[in-house]
Amino acid sequence: MRIEKDCIGEMFVPDNVLYGIHSLRAKHNFPITNEKVDPAIIQSYLQIKKAAAIANEKAGTLDKEKSDLIVSACNQLLFSKDYDAFITPAIQGGAGTSTNMNVNEVVSQLAMRISIKNGREKVEIHPNDDVNQSQSTNDTYPTAGKMAMLKLLPTLTAAVSDLVDALSDKADRYATAIKVGRTQLQDAVPTTFGKSFSAYASMFKRDLQRLKGTQKLLSKVSLGGTAIGTGINATAAYQETVVPVLNKVSHLSLVSASDLVDATQSSDAFTTFSGAMKALAVDLSKFSNDLRLLSSGPQAGLNEIQLPKKAAGSSIMPGKVNPIIPEVVNQVAFEVIGNDVTVTMAAESGQLELNAFEPIMFKSILTSEQHLTRAIDTLVENCVSGIKVNVDDCRSEVEHSSISATVLSPLLGYEKTTSLIKEAVSTKKSVKEIVKAKHLLPDALVDSLFSPEVLTNVSRIKDERSVAGSNLN
Repeated sequence: MRIEKDCIGEMFVPDNVLYGIHSLRAKHNFPITNEKVDPAIIQSYLQIKKAAAIANEKAGTLDKEKSDLIVSACNQLLFSKDYDAFITPAIQGGAGTSTNMNVNEVVSQLAMRISIKNGREKVEIHPNDDVNQSQSTNDTYPTAGKMAMLKLLPTLTAAVSDLVDALSDKADRYATAIKVGRTQLQDAVPTTFGKSFSAYASMFKRDLQRLKGTQKLLSKVSLGGTAIGTGINATAAYQETVVPVLNKVSHLSLVSASDLVDATQSSDAFTTFSGAMKALAVDLSKFSNDLRLLSSGPQAGLNEIQLPKKAAGSSIMPGKVNPIIPEVVNQVAFEVIGNDVTVTMAAESGQLELNAFEPIMFKSILTSEQHLTRAIDTLVENCVSGIKVNVDDCRSEVEHSSISATVLSPLLGYEKTTSLIKEAVSTKKSVKEIVKAKHLLPDALVDSLFSPEVLTNVSRIKDERSVAGSNLN
C-alpha cells in the first residue's frame, strides 16, 4: 500500500493500481451507478494529455524527458485500450474534476513505471504539476466530451444514411403499388407505397442534415482557456500550439473558440446536438408506429405489409409473431427523448462561469448516440430491408373502398357522390360497380377514372376529368 495526500487528508492506495487518491474518493463518493465514464471520453482525455505534454515542451515549461514519458504512457493506454484503471463513475459531482484527476493519476503512475525500465532511476512525474500542466478541468473536460461526441457521430450518420437508402430502395420497388391513404386513421384518398416510402426517406434525410449541421458546433473547443476561460497558468505559446497538436493526435478538426469564457460556461452546443438526436428519435418512433399499424393483424388488422419474422411472439399463443424490431426502436426513441430532457435541464441549471452538470449531459448524449446507432442498424438489417408489401390485397382495398369516389365529385357533385359512397358501404359493393350499374357515366370513362394510375396521380385525374367533361357536354 502507498499513502497519498490531498487537501482533505490521506488515504491508502494499493501499490499495484495506477489510479490514486482522487480516483478512489470519486469511487466512494458517487455510488450512483456501476457505469464508468464512457471509453470515448477516456480516449479523448488521453489524447488531450498527450497533446498538452507536447505543447508544454514546445513552450519550454515541461522538460523533454517528462514530456516523452507522458506521451509514452498515453500511447500505451491508447494502443492497449486497457481502461480498467479509470474507475470514476459516469455520474459524478465536481464538473468532471474526478475524471480529469483519474486520467492525470493513471498517466502519471504509468509514466513513472515506464521511466524505471531497464534499471533507470525513476523520474518523478506529478499528476497536477506535470500531466495537468497548463490545463484545468474547466477546459479539458468539455473538450474531451465534444471529441467523444464527434468520434461517435460518423457511425450514427452512416446508420441514418443506410436507413434512407433502404427506404429509397423500397420506394423504387413499390413505386406503383396502390394503397389506401389515411388521415386520422380514417380512409382518405388513394396513394402508393412508393410515395409513402419516399416520404419516410425524405424525413430521415432532414434528420441527417440536422446531425451533420452540429459538427461545426461540437468542433469549437475551449482547450487553452484553463479556469473559466481566462487562460490562467497557461503560456501564450501553449495556447497557440495545443489545439493544432491535438488535431494531429486525434485526427479531428477542432478549432479554438473565439470566446473562451463563453465556451467554458455555455452548453448550447450540447443542447443543439441532443435536440437533433431527439428529432431523429421522434421520427424513428413515428415510423415504427406506422410499421406496426401497417403490419397489424394479419387476419384482423391492416395487413398491408409484412415485416420479417424474427421471433416467436408468445409463450401461450401458437404462431403469433410480434413486430419486435419496431418495438425496440420505439423504446430507444423514448430513452433518447428522456435523455434530451436531462440535457436540457442540466444545461439550463448551469450557473455563472461554469456548468457543473456536464457529466450527466455527456452520459446522456453519448448513450443516445450509441443506442440510436444500434437501433437504426437493427431496424435496417432486421426489418426495413425485408419489408414486403401485400400488393394485391392493397389494390383490392382501394378498388372496394369509398375513397376512390373522390374523383367523381367534380362530375357528379358532392351530394350525389356522398349518396353513392353510403350505398357502397351499406351494400358492400364498390363505387365503381354502382356507377356502372346506374349508367351514371360511360363504362370506359369509369374504368379510366378508377384505374390505379389515375387515382394516384393528381395531374392524370385532372386530365381525365377534363376529357370526361367535354364528353358529357
